Amino acid sequence: MLNLQVIVVSTRDERKGPLIAAWFAAQARRHGQFNVEVVDLAEVDLPLFDEPRHPRLRQYEHEHTRRWSESVHRADAFVFVTPEYNHGTPPSLVNALDFLVQEWAYKPVGYVSYGGASAGLRGVQMTKQITAALRMVSVVEAVAIPFFTQHIGAETGAFDPGAVQERAAAAMLDELLKWAGALKPLRG
Repeated sequence: MLNLQVIVVSTRDERKGPLIAAWFAAQARRHGQFNVEVVDLAEVDLPLFDEPRHPRLRQYEHEHTRRWSESVHRADAFVFVTPEYNHGTPPSLVNALDFLVQEWAYKPVGYVSYGGASAGLRGVQMTKQITAALRMVSVVEAVAIPFFTQHIGAETGAFDPGAVQERAAAAMLDELLKWAGALKPLRG
């Protein structure tokens, strides 16, 4: 079975990304075609990129980079659960992507974006430029959740955006599965 990492991008205090990631991880487990791992960039806690040599060389000096490299290396596909910051990619994601090169290559990525009216889509568009440079394949299918706070239960605190987003998640997972299998031989 292929390994899917659901990466929580926001690292702010009082963020809602973990709620949305938990919902999506449940959708991925229900899909049944991936081993699902949730990775929280707040817990990974990478400093601002600090390796002395270019990441393409994989000559990592710092333990935090070696741990991050191992985590990303074991995944066959990714889903970034991401808001947008100032119409762009959150700095936490840019930094996490910049730490590595080869570990990202030839792996598909999907996006669960959230926000206000734009549903985080402007940030996703910017992120796609970065992931393309890393030889990742962004799938077309996506989950975009506008006005996401209305889907957080007042009593339970659980996130549930409804059936339309469940179908979008299933379609994205189907596409990630196809691409992950097709790209695996390219990774040697």
